[in-house]
Amino acid sequence: MTSPCNLLFRRTLLGQTACGFGTMALQALLPRQTAADQTGASVSAAATRLPLLVPRAKRIIFVFMQGGPSHVDSFDCKPELIARHGQSIDFTGVRFGDFGKVTQQKLMQPLWKFRAGGQSGKLVSDLFPEIRRHVDDLCFLHGLHTEGVAHGPATLFLHTGATVQVRPSLGSWVLYGLGSENNDLPGFISLMPSDANGGPRNFSNAFLPTVYQGTPIGRAQTGSSQMTIDHIRSPHLTQQQQQHRFDLTQQLNAVQAAAARNGQDEAEAVIRSYELAWRMQSTAPTVMDLASETQETQQLYGIGEKETDEFGRQCLLARRLSEAGVRFVQVNYSDQSTNPRWDQHSNMPQHAIHAKATDKPVAGLLQDLKQRGLLEDTLVWWGGEFGRTPFSQGSDGRDHNPRGFTVFLAGGGVKAGFSYGGTDEIGHLAVDGKVHMHDLHATLLWLLGLDHEQLRFQHAGRQFRPTDVYGEVIHDIFA
Repeated sequence: MTSPCNLLFRRTLLGQTACGFGTMALQALLPRQTAADQTGASVSAAATRLPLLVPRAKRIIFVFMQGGPSHVDSFDCKPELIARHGQSIDFTGVRFGDFGKVTQQKLMQPLWKFRAGGQSGKLVSDLFPEIRRHVDDLCFLHGLHTEGVAHGPATLFLHTGATVQVRPSLGSWVLYGLGSENNDLPGFISLMPSDANGGPRNFSNAFLPTVYQGTPIGRAQTGSSQMTIDHIRSPHLTQQQQQHRFDLTQQLNAVQAAAARNGQDEAEAVIRSYELAWRMQSTAPTVMDLASETQETQQLYGIGEKETDEFGRQCLLARRLSEAGVRFVQVNYSDQSTNPRWDQHSNMPQHAIHAKATDKPVAGLLQDLKQRGLLEDTLVWWGGEFGRTPFSQGSDGRDHNPRGFTVFLAGGGVKAGFSYGGTDEIGHLAVDGKVHMHDLHATLLWLLGLDHEQLRFQHAGRQFRPTDVYGEVIHDIFA
């Protein structure tokens, strides 16, 4: 006759064994992490947190022009550069073998005419005639400078504030500081990101809890038809069957997470990711259905036109995601190459191809946000990882220029029809109203109601913040 003790042992063994399979599955999904890296904190990206400051914006749309568009050919008009075209001038190199060396370089005038736009009369070149129509809504920062002279380090610095260290991306810091506005969608999404020049590190949570990692949708150069979330719905199971499996899986996961000694934070993050994925099945397909937009709205973004269809779809989806409550949306104009689209070391006329592909979609995004009343609390940020030199490389190219370049902002509490800072008379060095990339990050966070000096996370024995020990908020651009 079997004793009660033996029966209890068998049941316990079976129960532990059954849950053990769940443990194996759950453990396989957890990131490898040392005990020194674990905070042990229970976190939720979905929980909205009150900002420390009075926010001017609720969310960010970052339009990333990877490769370094030329500021002197687009938004930073330099009459002196035109007047001195072809002259040779001494330049101190910043690139690898030329670093610190003084060489003679020939100045090259812009390849496109500048014309005044809007009531502000802001000069914008013929590369961007559609954006020129919206200059009265834009705030130009002409004195940007940054770290890194190659695409990889400079792109990482743009996103994380570090060229080599593994640091959280700005989007992850924003989500960590504010939480999400929508429990049914990720709080940080990157559309069509590139695998090159930082790759997933550009939307990584790094040492922040796992729930703050960005969610990529699509990949560069795969086409907008692939700008989807894989397996968002099962073609084989009914809704009832999926609900039953989901409930059972979550019950097993909860048991294992409660018993976990190490990696409890990561276990809970995986559980919450399942919960989010489940809720997304009813929300995401609707948000991502661009066909539900009117024909007029689609035309506004250039959808259906050969040159603008791809990027227009990204920009329209960015608006829909932001409208649905996604806190940080990044729209990537990029590819998988280590020499990205805007990287014209030769054949600068190719800039016209990339401007044609992005000009109307970005202008459409600005107009659409404004007419829907979303621009007031949505901060649009347009820019690349650096600019380009005022002198020629080869016969008709330009080299990288991290010493001075332009980005623009719109909405979200910044001054409209305003230009801040500037480069020297030929557009080479930031000399007036200089804004380091750390300063830009600090300013964007401040507009969202976050103090970059107070937003911190304990890791590896020290307090980390988004701008490390640097960064000054540029209050002069606030409306």
